[in-house]
Amino acid sequence: MFVIIGYVVACAMIFGGYAAAGGHLAGLWQPLEVVMIFGGAIGAFIVAYGGKPLKLTMKALPKIFKGSPFNKAFYMDLFALHFELLSKVRKEGLMSIEGDVENPEGSPIFSKYPSIVHDHHVTDFIADYLRLMVGGNLNAFEIENLMDIEIEGHHHEELEPSHAITTLADGLPAFGIVAAVMGVVHTMENVGLPPAELGILIAHALVGTFLGILLAYGFVGPLAKVLEIKANESTRVYVTIKTILLASLNGYAPQVAVEFGRKAMDAVDRPSFKELEEHVKNAKGK
Repeated sequence: MFVIIGYVVACAMIFGGYAAAGGHLAGLWQPLEVVMIFGGAIGAFIVAYGGKPLKLTMKALPKIFKGSPFNKAFYMDLFALHFELLSKVRKEGLMSIEGDVENPEGSPIFSKYPSIVHDHHVTDFIADYLRLMVGGNLNAFEIENLMDIEIEGHHHEELEPSHAITTLADGLPAFGIVAAVMGVVHTMENVGLPPAELGILIAHALVGTFLGILLAYGFVGPLAKVLEIKANESTRVYVTIKTILLASLNGYAPQVAVEFGRKAMDAVDRPSFKELEEHVKNAKGK
């Protein structure tokens, strides 16, 4: 939503100001220059990011126009899930959740929180480390180190599309200059034309520079920042899970462990202590 709004505002201000100054919008319509700019940039992009990075980027692009799934409601379910699992462990022992972690989709506890189960990466992360806790062969420091390695790898992979789109945006102004130079070359080939016609050819050539800069900083560049923000939001979920599980491993009660997790999330969506306490108790009673 905000991406579309931003594009509309940018176009309205730039092209509206140009038209208000007496410019002719039709003169800016140079589809062949757009083809040269985007074609050259995408070709270079494929050279630099072909293979796995390209697949990750294509997979991430639809997320740009969707809201974040990691909202306050998601975190409340995440806390309630952990509270139930850790409460069961505290009452019945670690082995009591073996069935839950081996088959989360069939678990009566996990199934109460579809927003969590539908995210297979988050579900697997939770189940994997609970499984390690059930095994009992690793201490808290070893599990924390393993979590850090996995979270770092996840974050790097999530940021790959943002880096790729940034590279694409950085190349657009240069390819805009390429298109402009080619336009000037075409103009010089027709130097015998009347001055009025030469002026039109030069104007068309300069549109290439304009389009390259506009596309880079007005359209493609901001998308890279959107993807970076979404990558950070995703990583924050894993950091929150890590904080809860490590607090439990260090002997804290489920309510306190969940409170540790509440402190690890972003302040914008963070519920109050009382709000979280009531939510996890109500969820457990369902």
